[in-house]
Amino acid sequence: MVDKKLVTRSPDRAWGATVFAGTRVPVETLFDYLEAGDTLDAFLEQFPTVLREQAIAVLEAAKRRVAQRVPA
Repeated sequence: MVDKKLVTRSPDRAWGATVFAGTRVPVETLFDYLEAGDTLDAFLEQFPTVLREQAIAVLEAAKRRVAQRVPA
């Protein structure tokens, strides 16, 4: 997923939410699933247009961002 955009945002799609690129699935939905205790597999089963690689790359990007913002 290095050369592809992971997420997109457009005011005329999905109420302007940030979505997985090539889909209408809001990224926030992945975090909602995980927060509720569901697995990544459950999310991917419910939203088959999202690729596993996309979801993992978004989670890794979020992890890096958190690590950058938290002082040691």
